[in-house]
Amino acid sequence: MIPENEYPISDEQVAAYQRDGHILLDDVLPASNIPPYHDAIVRTVAERNTETRALKDRDTYGMAFLQTMNLWEYSDTVKEYVMAKRFARIAARLMGVERVRLYHDQALFKEAGGGITPWHQDQHYWPLATNKTITMWMTLADISADMGTLRFASGSHVEGYLGDIPISDESEAQLREFVERKGFTLQQADEMRAGAATFHSGWTLHSAPPNFSDRMRPAMTVIYYADGTLVSELDNKNRIGDRDRWLPGAEPGDLAASPLNPILG
Repeated sequence: MIPENEYPISDEQVAAYQRDGHILLDDVLPASNIPPYHDAIVRTVAERNTETRALKDRDTYGMAFLQTMNLWEYSDTVKEYVMAKRFARIAARLMGVERVRLYHDQALFKEAGGGITPWHQDQHYWPLATNKTITMWMTLADISADMGTLRFASGSHVEGYLGDIPISDESEAQLREFVERKGFTLQQADEMRAGAATFHSGWTLHSAPPNFSDRMRPAMTVIYYADGTLVSELDNKNRIGDRDRWLPGAEPGDLAASPLNPILG
């Protein structure tokens, strides 16, 4: 089970998150609690994943990870994980908001030999008119940097939306140059124990190196946004697709709230 007690977050940690746009927290899910969720997520990914091509036959995005979304709709155990108030309250505390809604979950399994995750901003994809968005990225196994822990450009979230730059070879080149030109400090965990998680803003630039190991990097993410957020302009095709999937029927200016976006904490 997910512990019912709240995870302690200090004022200093809140300040660090708001300054850097990301933070690493250990034991967000204690190791002893992980096995049933790990197994359910792995099983649901196996059932829902549609990628059958060999790594060598995929483009850069396809080589970065196996991406499987909204697993909570297909497994009661995964639903318990995704809807956990413990995680949602961390998100709310870090962002300084009273309540958060679920946007969606996604498993991001980087295969052995998988390629880079190019530099990108998550919120490029999200039709959410707010700066109060956050992703929890949790590893379900002990991992090291050579398996693809996330690399963040600290403070880059203050730049806001950098344009229609989806994850691609172009985003890797363009945003890597931007990071270097701006002189952002790069931070990447050397290792993460199972149940540790990073939380990062939707605007924070981040990437990940290849998985040089012979093991899968099993990461599970949950994305949250502040309750009261409105739907943004649908100004790129990815935001249109996301609106259709996660906020069906909503139009710009509407409250970003559907049965798929419950208030979690």
